[in-house]
Amino acid sequence: MGLARTRSVALLGVEGHDVEIEAHLGDGPAGLTLVGLPDTALREARDRIRAAILNSGEHWPEEHITVSLSPASLPKRGSGFDLGIAAAVLGASGALPVEAVYDSVLLAELGLDGRTRPVRGVLPAVLAAVRTGRSRFVVARSNAAEARLVPDIEVLPVGSLGEFLARLRGDPEPGLDDADTPEDADELAVPADDSGGARRPDLADVLGQPVARRAVEIAAAGGHNLFLLGPPGTGKSLLAERLPTVLPPLTMSESIEATAIHSVAGTLPRGKPLVTEPPFCDPHHTATRAAVIGGGSSQLRPGSVSLAHRGVLFLDEAPEFARGVLDSLRQPLESGEVVVARAAATVRFPARFLLVMAANPCPCGKPGRGCVCPSVARRRYLTRLSGPLLDRVDLKVELQPVSRAELLADRSFAESSETVAARVREARRRAARRLAGTPWGSNAEIPGAELRRRFPVPGEALRLLASALDRGEISARGVDRVLRTSWTIADLAGRSMPTPEDTGYAFALWAGAAP
Repeated sequence: MGLARTRSVALLGVEGHDVEIEAHLGDGPAGLTLVGLPDTALREARDRIRAAILNSGEHWPEEHITVSLSPASLPKRGSGFDLGIAAAVLGASGALPVEAVYDSVLLAELGLDGRTRPVRGVLPAVLAAVRTGRSRFVVARSNAAEARLVPDIEVLPVGSLGEFLARLRGDPEPGLDDADTPEDADELAVPADDSGGARRPDLADVLGQPVARRAVEIAAAGGHNLFLLGPPGTGKSLLAERLPTVLPPLTMSESIEATAIHSVAGTLPRGKPLVTEPPFCDPHHTATRAAVIGGGSSQLRPGSVSLAHRGVLFLDEAPEFARGVLDSLRQPLESGEVVVARAAATVRFPARFLLVMAANPCPCGKPGRGCVCPSVARRRYLTRLSGPLLDRVDLKVELQPVSRAELLADRSFAESSETVAARVREARRRAARRLAGTPWGSNAEIPGAELRRRFPVPGEALRLLASALDRGEISARGVDRVLRTSWTIADLAGRSMPTPEDTGYAFALWAGAAP
């Protein structure tokens, strides 16, 4: 009889939990029993691991093998435990010195021929293990670049179970065989150029809509949500797609957050293990609530709101989305995270994104006299966007069709994304200096009570809002949102305090009446 232990990590959402893998060889019918709340993919590891060990030239113990994944109350999902289970079984049989690997964290799937295959969520798994004091990790070659994003750790990339065992025993390592393709070896992989030489989108491409371009700049500078209303062809999608080009690049901590989410979702592009630019996510209007918010039945996965974390979530044809999907956005817009509760576990996904919604003024979407929709149909169409949701949108802009003369005249005034991005970076620096020592990073994140207490606005700048509040034209929450926007406008202009003009323009943008 023998007993051996190895280590791995279980993921719940983007949170990792340390798992101890124990293998025990004892009396009884030959076979492998896996305990510790494994899911279907993990239960299938029994056959994968047996074939991988035999095809690696090792002996499979003809005894009863019990593998326990501890803590037993924690759900375990996925195939990332394969390498750890195989090492524990071989260690229990005396085939390898398992004490040499007990302090290492093993994260890899095994093929039937013994090759290691990449798994999702390596980055959050490594981060979680580092917090528990681990510093040595064994991963598949394709996951090595992602694991090395975490500083001050040792990463051992292996291409097969045989190579891993050879390193433990001190034997000569097998070279790359025909099965170990260059795509599986991080040392040989060359990042592909996904651009194909295409020109990057530029804000200057959107002509004839100066107010909308200005709204995009304000949204980027302060992190404000944006609603674009107008007939097809007025540039709503173009503006949304160009918003990420004027956002500042992600900081290292923000990149790690975004990369961890995309790693769990399996959406990291090949050869680019680190997300450095603000993500852009545009789900189709037929997407379900689980696809947008996150969730699932067998495995809880991040939704579009989390894939857009630290970036832009664009809902084109917003009224076509299901009402439940739209209203479910209200909670992450306020808290910056999504909480998905299931019977087995409760998972939190980060979801601090900039929301951009676009809509046609009517169901048919035909401009001008071509529209045949009655006024009742138009009102019913736009009321699919609930008042509480629109109340959380700081900037509302109505786009109008433009003539050829307007397009030509606007060419000399349309600024490039590079020029606008420079102003946005400067405005964010001004806001960061003002918010130093607080938990908020942008004007849009400041709670209303703290906004009024810490950053009071001069009385003359509040008169317009006070009158609008008395007339019932704006809610108390709307006042807070207008004040946040006025601070952003002041930051863009280099002013230390919002003026009445800044507050008036912010109110016009909130009400959808900006000139």
